[in-house]
Amino acid sequence: MIKHFFKYSLCSFFLLLSISVQATNMGADELIKQTSEKVLNTLAENKDLYKKQPEKILALVNDIILPHLDFIAMSKLALGKNWRKANKTQRTQFVGAFKNMLVRTYSTALTEYTGQKIEFLPYRPPAKGKITVTVKTRINQSNGPYIPIDYRLRIKNDVWKVYDIKIDGISLVTNYRNTFSADIRKIGMDGLIEKLKAKKAAKAKSAS
Repeated sequence: MIKHFFKYSLCSFFLLLSISVQATNMGADELIKQTSEKVLNTLAENKDLYKKQPEKILALVNDIILPHLDFIAMSKLALGKNWRKANKTQRTQFVGAFKNMLVRTYSTALTEYTGQKIEFLPYRPPAKGKITVTVKTRINQSNGPYIPIDYRLRIKNDVWKVYDIKIDGISLVTNYRNTFSADIRKIGMDGLIEKLKAKKAAKAKSAS
């Protein structure tokens, strides 16, 4: 399931993640549209370079995308009830390990962008006083049905932050919850954190 999501829609996810402006400015939908053109052009112009030197994609993710994600909110969604059971140190360590995992996964997925078209659906601004909003889009494929993608953002410190994305009705973040819960039952929270860290170390070793 995750592989299917990455193959067809992570390009659109990254278009959204590159957005960071004051929440009091234009609507989230307009921000996405304006930024999408720039990011798509960059991907198209540097596609061969990114495939030959994937580490440059990693730098792009770290420099442009990471500042605009709410990793604490994403971690809470991914862990569910286990977040409440974790102590402060475990929470901090998990957020860092989960972030690194997502960065590695998304950096690789970005190189798979093959020019799919993004359609922005009618936008409903948040009600007065509400700090969350959903931006609905869909990926139009040349060889298959469209894939609906809903982006969930919230205002944090007067800035729109991404905290979840639903692809074909399934949350990309909470999709990890069952796996993490199973790991916690078997090896505990500390074991899960070490497992995620080990994946990072193995990835770094294979890249060297």
